[in-house]
Amino acid sequence: MILRDISFVSPQENILFDDVLLDLAEKEEQGEMLRLWESKEIFIVLGRIGKEQEELNMEHVKKDRIPVLRRSSGGGTVVQGRGCLNYSLILEKAKHRQLQDIRGSYQFILGRIISILKKEKIDAQFMPISDIALVSSQKKISGNAQKRGRKFLLHHGTILYDFPIEAIEKYLAFPKDMPPYRQGRSHRDFVTNLGLSLDRVKEILKQPFPVDRVVNDLYESEKKILSTFLSAKDVRIFIK
Repeated sequence: MILRDISFVSPQENILFDDVLLDLAEKEEQGEMLRLWESKEIFIVLGRIGKEQEELNMEHVKKDRIPVLRRSSGGGTVVQGRGCLNYSLILEKAKHRQLQDIRGSYQFILGRIISILKKEKIDAQFMPISDIALVSSQKKISGNAQKRGRKFLLHHGTILYDFPIEAIEKYLAFPKDMPPYRQGRSHRDFVTNLGLSLDRVKEILKQPFPVDRVVNDLYESEKKILSTFLSAKDVRIFIK
């Protein structure tokens, strides 16, 4: 597995590069990857079928001119920015029998991360369908989503380590659908940070996966497909 610690300047490039990695894997031009990235600016990402009028506090979003994008995977709406580290996995389904079932795949991948968190004295647990939460407070520290190809899957998620939680409450509406463990709590009462440094969180995310080399420059094939996706895919909904 190759580690790619690659963050782009624009929200669109950050979102679409995950699709580039999956596309190349499906074409058998690249294999399994772990990507780490973080945005310098605040922006919002809707899931594949998310509805901005239902999921966003549009008054604040428009007033503050916050970019809003849509990703190709499912899952809920996420506020991105400094203090929110993203990790993306490109995994070959044939190599891991646990990936054949979507629910089982979440438990398999998140279980690996949780095992490392526990070694770091962070008591975390898997909360179906696709969250990691702290045991003591039942507060969420990681949300995850997937896009499944024929041979590979894209699994990506967030780890909050030093993110302004008030931004989540400001820009996201209270969700209509929520996991039972949320128990009707507000964003501020439901989500929390790990309180760790960025470097430490990166090291935690590297440990569960068999990384054998690091490549942080873009391949020409990646540049070409990313350029194509930027021209062809309308990921923007509202943007400054």
